[in-house]
Amino acid sequence: MNNRYNASSFLQINVFNLSSESVFPAFLFATLSYLIILFCNLTLILTIVLNKSLHQPMYLILLNLPINDLIGSSAVFPQLIKEILRNSGIMQYSACVAQAFFIHIYAAGTVFSLSAMAYDRYIAICYPLQYSAVMTNAHIMRIITIVWMSCLVLIAVLFFLLLRLPRCRSEMTHIYCDNPSLLTLVCADTTINNVYGLLIVALSQLVANGMVFYTYLRILITCFRSKRSDTKAKALQTCATHLIVFLLLECLGLFTIISYRLSNVSPHFRRFMGLSTLIFPPTLNPIIYGLKTKEIREKVLNFLKTRMFSS
Repeated sequence: MNNRYNASSFLQINVFNLSSESVFPAFLFATLSYLIILFCNLTLILTIVLNKSLHQPMYLILLNLPINDLIGSSAVFPQLIKEILRNSGIMQYSACVAQAFFIHIYAAGTVFSLSAMAYDRYIAICYPLQYSAVMTNAHIMRIITIVWMSCLVLIAVLFFLLLRLPRCRSEMTHIYCDNPSLLTLVCADTTINNVYGLLIVALSQLVANGMVFYTYLRILITCFRSKRSDTKAKALQTCATHLIVFLLLECLGLFTIISYRLSNVSPHFRRFMGLSTLIFPPTLNPIIYGLKTKEIREKVLNFLKTRMFSS
């Protein structure tokens, strides 16, 4: 590496090494993936923000999910697309740390946002008469504040523990920057970092999985006790689709975390799983949780029809 790229300010990323024939397909795939994510999530955000009829607890909590998806995808794809085109293999350390920070915010934000949404549906279906009294504007703001403050505090401490350590390596082997890959550059004892990292993963997974599975179990029990067959069918459809997306996110995240702990895992598999967590959930979330919802779908279709006929 050129001497001006010293270990304190630049990193060497040797994960692409694309041939001239593979640059365009890789660029096309990355660009299309990012554009699809932008379109789906911005459509959902604008639909909720611009329609006062959707300014309800369920949709205000849902609004955090596409915002969070845009944070995660925008932390990775612009840098990824730029590197595919330049193929320089060089990235600023500060940019790498910033990317890693927002990726972890995205990961934590997704888990906590889905938990908040599960809680909202639990109150709405299991306690419909008390829903309006419980889910007040003040309570919704408290939920949203807890979601984002929990993410910021947990991840800020994680990176404070990382940045206090000296770094003596400059070669990255992962397709994007995150805390585990940055720890491989450190030449000091990382026991505290590893323990804290595993602790927040265990805590967030315990809270999220416990809340999601408990709330959806109670929702299913409540709906099956209902005498209305359409209510049962709607509950099954809602719970099934939501759980599929949630389980997909959990499996991708779990495989990615485990792959860092196992030295015999293929680097290509690790990169694929890591990138999948930033492609599939941000693409599926606005479709499953947003556009599949009747009220949102109708607003989107009405907006598109209005635009088409007006033009």
